[in-house]
Amino acid sequence: MAHDHKVLDALDAAKTQWYHFTAEVIAGMDFFTDAYDLFSISLVTKLLGRIYYFDPSSRTPGTLPPNVSAAVNGVAFCGTLAGQLFFGWLGDKMGRKKVYGMTLMLMVIFCRASGLSFGSTPKGVMATLCFFRFWLGFGIGGDYPLSATIMSEYANKRTRGAFIAAVFAMQGFGNLTGGIVAIIISAAFKARFDAPAYKDDPAGSTVPHADYAWRIVLIFGAIPALLTYYWRMKMPETAGYTALVAKNAKKATSDMARVLNKAEEELERREEYGLFSRQFAKRHGLHLLGTTVCWFMLDIAFYSQNLFQKDIYAAVNWLPKAETMNALEEMFRISRAQTLVALCGTIPGYWFIDVIGRFAIQLSGFFFMTAFMLGLAIPYHHWTTPGNHVGFVVMYTFTFFFTNSGPTPPPSSAGRDIPGTAAGSPAPLSIRSGPCTQRRALTPTKTDAGYRPGIGVRNSLFMLSGCNVVVFLFTFFVPESKGKSLEELSVENEDEAPPASGQSNKQTVPTNLSE
Repeated sequence: MAHDHKVLDALDAAKTQWYHFTAEVIAGMDFFTDAYDLFSISLVTKLLGRIYYFDPSSRTPGTLPPNVSAAVNGVAFCGTLAGQLFFGWLGDKMGRKKVYGMTLMLMVIFCRASGLSFGSTPKGVMATLCFFRFWLGFGIGGDYPLSATIMSEYANKRTRGAFIAAVFAMQGFGNLTGGIVAIIISAAFKARFDAPAYKDDPAGSTVPHADYAWRIVLIFGAIPALLTYYWRMKMPETAGYTALVAKNAKKATSDMARVLNKAEEELERREEYGLFSRQFAKRHGLHLLGTTVCWFMLDIAFYSQNLFQKDIYAAVNWLPKAETMNALEEMFRISRAQTLVALCGTIPGYWFIDVIGRFAIQLSGFFFMTAFMLGLAIPYHHWTTPGNHVGFVVMYTFTFFFTNSGPTPPPSSAGRDIPGTAAGSPAPLSIRSGPCTQRRALTPTKTDAGYRPGIGVRNSLFMLSGCNVVVFLFTFFVPESKGKSLEELSVENEDEAPPASGQSNKQTVPTNLSE
């Protein structure tokens, strides 16, 4: 059966317009906020230990107990597990726009609440911080699939990959901004309240005002979300949802005519099938399996690398020992290191998705991720020798580059009926399991000779290399999506007559809805 969806075809064939950039900025700012809120906690974790767990009888800086550190770092990812599944499903039931507003308000409220965590004891402060960050993660989990879905449905097929890559690239800018904000805050507090180094004065190395530093860094994450609220609420519902799920073809055409300045035209409906139906499994089963495994393994590497950079840099002696600097100096150095890596590796990696095709660049991305991680893991003791840490950091930066250049998730191949559910399905377990496995790998190993913290980093690199090999193989189940519409990706025209040699089975796509 041929499906003459003129409004959807017009969106796929439309020239790049101002509204495409508006949608990209709105969706991109969501990814920006998500990355800032998720990873800014790694910039202040050591400061939290210094402030709330300092033992005056000890000659070492205060640190978060392992269980508290794991909770503070990972509880937001527990929220994303629930949020991605719930809001991905809800977005396919209620519409992208309505759920989009819900996730934004959750993020703003609990981002601010995280910075205002309270308690009469250290455990009380950490408990409220974990509570608020869980619900912050719940909102982020909903925002993640919806932003990608909205951008993929608004973009035309010629530039869809570039626009989606630009949306995902805002994660890198969120990471970078988090580091810059932490640098500014720590430098400002250092200049105003110059605390002595820890070795000179253990009790005075953490000034009381440092408690404001981490709170300001966390609260700042609410600002970019608030800045996009007005434009987010002004966005019309996507045509795919309005026409194909809500069954309101006239409104879908009217909304898109307003956006793209086209004349109104009625469009047909199409057959439906659910995510767990036999028809879906037949058409998209292998594609969804490939995308799920690839996204799952990618996020284990992505979130693990970003969340525990500070531990790795300390293990290879790029960062000075905690005993040699005060709390604000430590926060400053951690922020500067992560900002440098984001600027040189994370951000440049996003801009190659439509250059050689997404399938080829994903294969090459996972190949080079594996190569560089093995290049760090096999001669690990060489890299940890004094004077060699610069080489380690350079190679580690390349792993960030290829993480973000090759395996950037492609548009959903599930079509327009259930992209929110499909996009929300692969990532949540990996977002949760990645930090957990990385934290376990980085835990110091006790031996007869004492603790060997470097062993954890090496094992972690081997583990991530194994994940990359697996996902390299599963990439062969993911179809090339460069230059294709969502309908072509979802094989919705598979039961049309095959084209004659040299001819296309696609009708001429109208560029105006009145054609």
